[in-house]
Amino acid sequence: MANTPKPLIAGNWKMNGLTKPATREVKALMRHLTGRQQPSCDVLICPPATLLAPLRALVKGSRILLGGQDCHKGESGAHTGDISAPMLSDAGCRYVILGHSERRADHAESSQLVAAKVQAAHAAGLIAIVCVGETARERKAGKALDIVGDQLRRSLPKGCTAADTVIAYEPVWAIGTGLTPTTRDVAEVHAYIRNRMKRRFSTEGTAMRILYGGSVKPGNAAELLAIDHVNGALVGGASLTAKDFWGIIRTQA
Repeated sequence: MANTPKPLIAGNWKMNGLTKPATREVKALMRHLTGRQQPSCDVLICPPATLLAPLRALVKGSRILLGGQDCHKGESGAHTGDISAPMLSDAGCRYVILGHSERRADHAESSQLVAAKVQAAHAAGLIAIVCVGETARERKAGKALDIVGDQLRRSLPKGCTAADTVIAYEPVWAIGTGLTPTTRDVAEVHAYIRNRMKRRFSTEGTAMRILYGGSVKPGNAAELLAIDHVNGALVGGASLTAKDFWGIIRTQA
């Protein structure tokens, strides 16, 4: 497609990673990213907060960007265990994942709370990766687009731009299961998201990146990333090793 946004390949490490093995894998990924075969995409890793400091020093000057996995809606305060958007920015992050289905389910996060977090991320200069997606039951009931549309409407505050917001479609039933929707299903949802973004945010919605997530692997990445309105991937387990993550990234070379 003409004028498509630059792809973003983002790795969500979730609650995985210790300093020594993480450092080894990131160094291996950096070697791939300085080789002859250079992909035409942005590369992002979102490790646990405990790894941000050592990895910030490691990736300095490289093509690898850092992101957080969540942030609080407030700048500071009595919120034990939470991390604010300004703290993530101070730690070297450029992005933050918000509204992931695991946060919505495990921590009962509402779309309204996600929207407040998106505002906090924007205020701190971070790019928000806002996740949406339906459960298996909702898809079987024919409600996938309704669910995604409602999450988009409630999770995105006014004024979102292509420079500060990325959408990630992750069907909940495909996350970590090895299952993936058909290319037709992915195309349908991504086209729907694009139309919603264009109607709400005009030209900004046209340029906004829409990622696909949910069991993205080296073996299926090229096919998924070739679908219209798929502008990259939010990768879970396959982002934990340099070999598998590079196998996805290199499809964009």
